[in-house]
Amino acid sequence: VSRCLCRRFGVREFLVISPGAHCEAVVSESKCNLLLSSVSIALANTGCLVPLFVQIQQKWRKMYAGECQGPGVHTDFEMVHLRKAPGQHTHLSGLLDIFKNKMSCPLTPLTPLPPISISIRFTFVLQDGQQCSWPQQPPDFYALLAGEVGGVEFGRLPFGACEDPISELHLATTWPNLTEGIVVDNDVYSDLDPLQAPHWSVRVRKADNPQCLLGEFLMEFFKLCCRKESTEEVLGRNPVEEEGTENSDITQALSKLTEPAAVPIHKLSVSSMVHSARRRMRRHRRAEESPLNSHVLNSILLYLFPDAALDKSDLSDVKSTQPSPGGTTEPDRESEDYHLYNQLKSAPSDSLTYRLALCVCVVNFHHGGVRAVAHLWQEFVLEMRYRWENNCLIYGLAGGAPDLRCCLLHQKLQMLNCCIERKRARDDGRKSGASDRSRLGPESAGPAEVSPGKSWDSWSDSEEEFFECLSDTEEMKDTESEKKAANKSRAEGRLQPHGKLTLLKSPEPLYIPVTQEPAPMTEDLLEEQSEVLAKLGTSAEGAHLRARMQSACLLSDMESFKAANPGCCLEDFVRWYSPRDYVEEEVDEVGQTVIRGDLSARMKIPGNMWVEAWETAKATPARRQKRLFDDTKEAEKVLHYLSQQKPSDLTRHLMPCVLHAALLKIKEEEESEDIASVRKALQQVTAHASKLLHHPNPDFKKLEDVIVQMSAEEAVIAPHFF
Repeated sequence: VSRCLCRRFGVREFLVISPGAHCEAVVSESKCNLLLSSVSIALANTGCLVPLFVQIQQKWRKMYAGECQGPGVHTDFEMVHLRKAPGQHTHLSGLLDIFKNKMSCPLTPLTPLPPISISIRFTFVLQDGQQCSWPQQPPDFYALLAGEVGGVEFGRLPFGACEDPISELHLATTWPNLTEGIVVDNDVYSDLDPLQAPHWSVRVRKADNPQCLLGEFLMEFFKLCCRKESTEEVLGRNPVEEEGTENSDITQALSKLTEPAAVPIHKLSVSSMVHSARRRMRRHRRAEESPLNSHVLNSILLYLFPDAALDKSDLSDVKSTQPSPGGTTEPDRESEDYHLYNQLKSAPSDSLTYRLALCVCVVNFHHGGVRAVAHLWQEFVLEMRYRWENNCLIYGLAGGAPDLRCCLLHQKLQMLNCCIERKRARDDGRKSGASDRSRLGPESAGPAEVSPGKSWDSWSDSEEEFFECLSDTEEMKDTESEKKAANKSRAEGRLQPHGKLTLLKSPEPLYIPVTQEPAPMTEDLLEEQSEVLAKLGTSAEGAHLRARMQSACLLSDMESFKAANPGCCLEDFVRWYSPRDYVEEEVDEVGQTVIRGDLSARMKIPGNMWVEAWETAKATPARRQKRLFDDTKEAEKVLHYLSQQKPSDLTRHLMPCVLHAALLKIKEEEESEDIASVRKALQQVTAHASKLLHHPNPDFKKLEDVIVQMSAEEAVIAPHFF
């Protein structure tokens, strides 16, 4: 509207009154006159100097009538719409005649008009560009890893328009500031050759909501959030439900262990039952034509777990973090784009979770929608269980405790990886202890000693696991050897001396003990723990119980310290564990300066939990303590959590990673085109998405708006490919 009125009347500031979207147009002449008279009265009463226009007739005609009132000036703006322009008005001479007639003053008809200044512009509009050849190679939607423009590649999101994003191309040739008489343009001859125009300009008119690949991918992925079906419902039936006696499901594994059978006992283990159930699941799925064919599924799993291509015997030695697969360069971990996951609470761009999000997005769009997503997720969970049972670290996850800056699914996978690390350490320690015992013989069998720096945090076995026990003779020999060793030295679990410190009540050096590492926790476990502690209330009994629950790690460290330092006292422990709570000062005694130390004031408060814990702590090395972190229990909890996720739950977990990948893709395409407006818009989109994704329960309607904004920026970049 603004461009139309500016071009026709030469005004820059104006007001427009037009019918609403669902209102009828002002067509009749009487209504038009009534509306214009109302406008005239309103301008006169308000003293408004800004022109006011009213849209009349059918909307497609873009006809406007208006009025402007000023001190001593009254201007009417009128418009005539003809089916065909008269011949005398198709050239400059005819238009100048109309202008002169309109500008002539009736009071002085003989006064000549001054020279007229002219600006001329010819505009050429190309509207049938979509009929021309497509300048960008069309995407191959059936390619798997071809890497072509717009093609399907599991490691990358597609980008670009599926149709011509340009609806019209306008070319304007301009002659500015000409004087009447310099050029000739009439029905016989014209000096106005567009090729000789001093100024050319091009304007692109974009199509309304062009279909773009990245926007389509994101929107289809977002629609999965609204699905309510479980994985079993999506796939048609529970894959472990089999009929017949030979197809007993996994829930009968323990019953099979106890009932008499002619099968060797080693074939009736829990692990064998799990694997047989897994084979039946896959056989059953093949019979019913799985959503993902074996070729696509194997390609996806190989992309997610490149270490699976190695020999099975080498899997347990593969590190969980390796360079990026597929020949791609490893991302710069110091760059701002790499740390974008901190803002979006997603996952690092070289992590398993990030790659899983890309695969789920591609699978959803190209390989069967929600059924294919459910199939892929089920296979992923089976792979996680296989790696747990076989002590194989999960590829693409950083070691250590879960990173609370990442999404919850990434934290869960990191927790499972922690469990595998602890289990491997425990198994390796048991093997080394057994080999030492076999070399030394039963006479020398005793408590296994740990090398300096070795953590014994997971050597105590869980109740859910079964191990071979020593014979009575070996146990008696172990007990006798322990008694003999205790007579010589009762210290156990020493790591290294703590500098030059000695015990306060004996000249023995103060040793740092081998301690258990604190249990890693994900954000949902931390929230549950906070809720439990908050429910204890503010009473004295509740506060005492809360303190005891929070001091489990402290008690374990005290027991390890007592075992490593026989004859120690609480002051010795505080000197190592919390040096600031042991205050030393110089005291004069018989003319000599002596350093005396004592516990801090807060340690002497009646009912102090440290004093109570020290009194109850027993001298027990870390390797014989109850585990602070039960890796078996936590791993089963994680696997159960993963197996219970619906496709919609999975989509919500992976949404931050998909938005993260989309932002990186748009940034990559923008860098090659250098569009300042897109860079500014991406900063705003990132800030908006960061605010939404850090909320415990993100508003997915607002996340849909974020996807729409990303699609708009893709549409801005797409025309620059031409």
